Amino acid sequence: MRIARFSLDGNVAFGVVEGDPSAQEGPVLDIIKGHPFAEFERSGQKVPLSKVRLLPPVLPSKVVAIGRNYAEHAAELGNEVPDLPVAFFKPSTAVIGPGDPIAYPSFSNELHHEAELAVVIGRMCREVPRERVRDVVLGYTCANDVTARDVQQREIQWARAKGFDTSCPLGPWVETDLDPGDLGIMCTVNGEQRQLGRTSDMIRSIEDLIVHVSEAMTLLPGDILLTGSPAGVGPLNVGDEVAVTIEGIGTLTNKVIKRG
Repeated sequence: MRIARFSLDGNVAFGVVEGDPSAQEGPVLDIIKGHPFAEFERSGQKVPLSKVRLLPPVLPSKVVAIGRNYAEHAAELGNEVPDLPVAFFKPSTAVIGPGDPIAYPSFSNELHHEAELAVVIGRMCREVPRERVRDVVLGYTCANDVTARDVQQREIQWARAKGFDTSCPLGPWVETDLDPGDLGIMCTVNGEQRQLGRTSDMIRSIEDLIVHVSEAMTLLPGDILLTGSPAGVGPLNVGDEVAVTIEGIGTLTNKVIKRG
């Protein structure tokens, strides 16, 4: 199922998305009782998706991101494929939802998009054995690992380059019933295709990544694992509309604005 987090009349709730988003009448949200990280019931109270504001589908305590997990992407930036996964953090303050603006950071002159599949953790876990990985995953959503490329290239740590405010758009919802092994990933800027790849091209699988990350730290419900970006990353400018589409999930769209 698709689970969205939304705001309506100042109230925030989760709901199950019902109906085809492309249908003329549009989908509706069946508001759930409680939250999606435990057993929940549908309330039967339904609101049109068009009447709500979609929020980031989760509020992660941390976003753990993996760099250089697609060989062609590593090559396009002049990097070798690493022997071990390259992990870095994005803070919770980087997270925004569908339709929210990406604020171009004042300390950068080269902002890039990076379309990625995001894994949403569903339960507290640590040192997850490979055969139990699926048990700790709530589902999947679209992500954009927005990167200040010039800052990344001149600073040893990537914290500022990839962790600035609004650098982690997520959404539009969490898809819980999905095999992530071979999904198409596309990024467009102003309607022009920039990235096109498949999750089957990942160097390390989602199972490998969760085992690796959870060896070091406890993952909490709602935490996000970013799985890397396919080739084709490129510049974003103020006024651009960037969209990440992942097969079986949907499309996450954000516009770049000047940082105020």
